Amino acid sequence: MTNDWRADPLAWGDGPTVLEVFLEPTCPFSVKAFGKLDALLDHVGKDRLTVKLRLQSQPWHMYSGVIVRCILAASTLQSGKAAAKSVMAAVAAHREEFEFDRHCGGPNLETTPNAIIRRIEGYSGLALAAAFAIPTLDREIKWHCKYARQNGIHVSPTFMVDGLVRADMNSGDSVAEWAAKLSA
Repeated sequence: MTNDWRADPLAWGDGPTVLEVFLEPTCPFSVKAFGKLDALLDHVGKDRLTVKLRLQSQPWHMYSGVIVRCILAASTLQSGKAAAKSVMAAVAAHREEFEFDRHCGGPNLETTPNAIIRRIEGYSGLALAAAFAIPTLDREIKWHCKYARQNGIHVSPTFMVDGLVRADMNSGDSVAEWAAKLSA
């Protein structure tokens, strides 16, 4: 791939209310929130809500940077955001295989970034290695980091509604609770 790539925005729905969800792909709380987003869109209505995923890489999740790059690489493929969502779902379904025990030990100490990429490819059914190697993909990764920092986001999951951080929303809330908070 050359510089003619495009990362598909990770956005679903086209409603006037915008929910931005900052997620780290291997964080158990982010995984919980990610698993409810489709149900939230169905509940509220895709014509009333836009959900935008923002990737919040966190250094204590040791392969976070590699996995975030895989997700954004997937967004450059022909199926764009659907491919990125497939990668996120694959990581979420096998979260423990991408994380260190207590963030510092376990079998993943012997794992390489290439092995992580191959593992994600196996679970998602997508060829990611070429897209992962796009040298300028960094600009998309940096955009997600900069955007989070500019909005004071430091942890995941964090929820932002129409540009305002909502500290009262969390991954433990039900879809109905989220919907009520969106309309409040």
